[in-house]
Amino acid sequence: MIHQNVLETIGNTPLVKLNKVIKSVPGTVVVKMETTNPGHSIKDRMALQMVLDAEEAGHLKPGGTIIECTSGNTGMGLALAATVKGYKCIFTTSDKQSPEKFDILRAMGAEVIVCPTNVAADDPRSYYSVAEKLAKETPNSYWFNQYDNLSNRKAHYLTTGPEIWEQTEGKITHFLAGVGTGGTISGTGRYLKEQNPDIKVWGIDTYGSALKKYHETGVMDESEIYSYITEGIGEDIIPLNIDFDIIDYMEKVTDKDGAVMCRRLAREEGLMFGYSAGSAVAGLLQLKDQLDEDSLVVIAIHDHGTRYVGKIYNDEWMKKNNFL
Repeated sequence: MIHQNVLETIGNTPLVKLNKVIKSVPGTVVVKMETTNPGHSIKDRMALQMVLDAEEAGHLKPGGTIIECTSGNTGMGLALAATVKGYKCIFTTSDKQSPEKFDILRAMGAEVIVCPTNVAADDPRSYYSVAEKLAKETPNSYWFNQYDNLSNRKAHYLTTGPEIWEQTEGKITHFLAGVGTGGTISGTGRYLKEQNPDIKVWGIDTYGSALKKYHETGVMDESEIYSYITEGIGEDIIPLNIDFDIIDYMEKVTDKDGAVMCRRLAREEGLMFGYSAGSAVAGLLQLKDQLDEDSLVVIAIHDHGTRYVGKIYNDEWMKKNNFL
């Protein structure tokens, strides 16, 4: 089969069983290998869906400019769509992200504006605020705002959920994913629970993020928010894409445990995954007492380890952060 363009290769990613790193975990644990998408991340799915929906709604017109605040992966998915469809891209991102992400986005033809991490979301310097301002100032542009754009979770309801249900022949008992914008866990989880309400949906958060506390109490606790190193999960805002009713439980994982698990996955399983994947697997180990031999856990893998060669896969960086 010959695909007409690279966008047609998004989705239909394989499931791969974990073996060594989860020896102490009862049941079967598999990962959804979103790294096989053309942009090497799960965000390719929602980026394409957001573009298609924006076109249909008339928000994105021929020759237009895509504007987005991104930690890197959504930007990559949007850049792929823009290249094929003929749009320009301007991305805002935060300075804690891996330099590899900036380089990749620029190589795809995007303009990248790096903003400070340690400012509030409503600060005019934040990557949210800068993106919103750019959209107002740039003619024929559209700010996608992946946090509140419900095409994000729609993509996973339409594709990721059905794939997992079919690939596991309906035997999945637990779905686990890192939570950032919330699109993956909300869309996928909703579809799976519609097929079988007994499926447990577990979200992985990080220390320094407000999401777990908000899920448990409905309170946005500012004292929960502080700087953290983990990339791709956790928020200091509450995105509209997160359907907290779908999530049964949320677990926090430390920066160190996520990074160390990434290294273990590479050395013990031959799997080069991104930071949030290490956090997800580490989180599962913390929750193993809630599983039994009949459990079939599917973990959504968000992105590829090549995004983090200068960080978690670099010995000096790991030592500098006291992770080795």
